Amino acid sequence: MSRGNGQAADDRSPADRLRALILAGEMAPGQRLVEGDLADLLQVKRSAVRTALVELTAERLVERIKNRGARVRVITVTDAIAMYECRMVLEGLCARKAAEHITEDGAEQLRAIGGSMEAAVQNGDPLLYSQLNEQLHTRIREIAAQPVAKEMLEGMHAQLVRHRFRLSLRPGRPAQSLPQHLEIIEAVAAGDADAAEAATREHVLDVIKVLAESDESIPGPFAG
Repeated sequence: MSRGNGQAADDRSPADRLRALILAGEMAPGQRLVEGDLADLLQVKRSAVRTALVELTAERLVERIKNRGARVRVITVTDAIAMYECRMVLEGLCARKAAEHITEDGAEQLRAIGGSMEAAVQNGDPLLYSQLNEQLHTRIREIAAQPVAKEMLEGMHAQLVRHRFRLSLRPGRPAQSLPQHLEIIEAVAAGDADAAEAATREHVLDVIKVLAESDESIPGPFAG
């Protein structure tokens, strides 16, 4: 379906469209979210914008400041570290469960992702590496079949996107994290639950260390 001006219609909800703008960095951390402006931007009623802001506030992508309205939530490094500490436990659990449930096909899929990650590092392509990184962790969660942990991790994902994106672009970061990811892949593929959980925890702990060493306060939601 297309609009009369030839542009494709966007059938996503106002909340989905606003979320996408925030995650893409088109709305900066701390930026005020004015209902009237957003209604014009999204071409929807203000009531729809209000509903979207309520939804994104529940997701902690948006925050409401007393007497100042809504704004894109600012997430400090301290906030991010606290969330990664939780992720360390949950990602470790998912890796353990994935190792317990791994199949031959699943192992081949994980190793294929690992091979692509190696190629991305060799080719100096941090953006592709970041995408493959996310693909790897997502596939492990799917194999794990632990819906509660998966839901909790996905709830934190959007808030940490900006931190993870910037980490992936740090000079030398992909090469530093690649061996960690390959170790996770081999442990899960081998069905070694203890090693899979330990390797995953060590990887996330390394992300925490890198964040803690950063002097920059990286705000907003934007893998290790």
